[in-house]
Amino acid sequence: MTYEEVFDKTRDDLMRADVSDIREHLAFQFNIVGEGEGAFYVEIRDGRLYVEPYEYYDRDALFICRADTLFKIAAGELDPSFAYTIGKIKIRGDVGKALRLKQLAYPGRKLR
Repeated sequence: MTYEEVFDKTRDDLMRADVSDIREHLAFQFNIVGEGEGAFYVEIRDGRLYVEPYEYYDRDALFICRADTLFKIAAGELDPSFAYTIGKIKIRGDVGKALRLKQLAYPGRKLR
């Protein structure tokens, strides 16, 4: 799988999240290791979700994982807290804000 395929699949899964009630700024960068290696970011700003294929240096949290792990998280099949606990994903930065990723993984769930 290429980086572009990893990015497109993750973006499609995450864009289903309803972030319309979010008024705070959240920015997460994902560094994919192994197959499809690369970096991209997810930003919530003014109640809108952005997923872009770039690094984001003013991020709240950085996630490092394999593509298959991220796919499971983005599809709501793997709890990010559990993935962190068993070492499937590494987190650097604000862990409190990083835990908000769980809410993005469940389509239709509103973040508050």
